[in-house]
Amino acid sequence: MTQVDTAAFDHEWARFESWLSAHSPADLAALREPAAPEAIAGLESRLGFALHPELRRLLALHDGAAPPVAEPGSFPLPAGTFLPLGHRLSGVDDMAMMHEILVGVGESNIEADLWEDEELAVNLHRCVPIALPNDGGVAFVDHRAGPSYGHVYEMGIGSGDLDGTLWATGPAELFRVLADSLETGSPFLYYRPSTYEHKSGHHCVEWEIEA
Repeated sequence: MTQVDTAAFDHEWARFESWLSAHSPADLAALREPAAPEAIAGLESRLGFALHPELRRLLALHDGAAPPVAEPGSFPLPAGTFLPLGHRLSGVDDMAMMHEILVGVGESNIEADLWEDEELAVNLHRCVPIALPNDGGVAFVDHRAGPSYGHVYEMGIGSGDLDGTLWATGPAELFRVLADSLETGSPFLYYRPSTYEHKSGHHCVEWEIEA
């Protein structure tokens, strides 16, 4: 495993959380408590390999983001979908569940014989989901040994987009560029951040796709 200093992750995550606290506290409040060490160890056992240190650190801070809960007679506040494309950070259980799906997709891709051995689409068993939107996509961290170790990709599995889009070279880098984007209002890839006011009065992050 590549040695990774999680201090950089802590710094960038603190920047990201600080922005949420100031501008969209409902999003921040959606983050769950830390995942228990035994739960993280159990996830690694199910995966069959160790988590990238920065991903393990993220789970040690927050076990993903909770799904929205609607008050009676009202629409749910979509807090927690603060990543591009409406992705919500996954907890230990969702990571394990979605990894099983990725394994199946990867096996189907191998059977289809449309990709080379080194391509992402046939190596999804070595990828750990970190966030899910509502449209069948997934964001994940590549755990293959080599230069792509730790890279964060987004893949539109539901739409058949199996090439994947590189979001960052690692979780720390992802939250650095997202924090930069939120702080300056500049786009991250094709997505420009803003906040909107829900009818409840709470503000949440949204990322608008730029043409």
